[in-house]
Amino acid sequence: QVHLVESGGGLVQPGGSLRLSCEVSGGAFNTYTTAWFRQAPGKEREFVAVTNRYRRLAYADFVEGRFTISRDSTKNLVYLQMDSLKPDDTAVYYCAASSTVIMSSRRMPAAYAYWGQGTQVTVSS
Repeated sequence: QVHLVESGGGLVQPGGSLRLSCEVSGGAFNTYTTAWFRQAPGKEREFVAVTNRYRRLAYADFVEGRFTISRDSTKNLVYLQMDSLKPDDTAVYYCAASSTVIMSSRRMPAAYAYWGQGTQVTVSS
């Protein structure tokens, strides 16, 4: 059984920073493509960032260089460093993983087999 647990969310002022973590257990971490998605109230879940075992990265256009995804294979952890946060970044952030993601589908939620419960990020003054 594969489990993903996110942490690090919270309330932050505009312009502030947060680092989200995702612990992956029960599976073969080194085979996974791992990604972050987010979902704001009343909106569909959207892609944020992805990295795979070869350290190939991709980001959503709205990131604009403000976020950095990384992973630590020795600890089975995936991180999302978020800087220069904006109120529009307010959402529940989800970690996702799968060993069967192909390059063309890596931005799609349906490509991922395993999901965490999400962590709330609120950007407000």
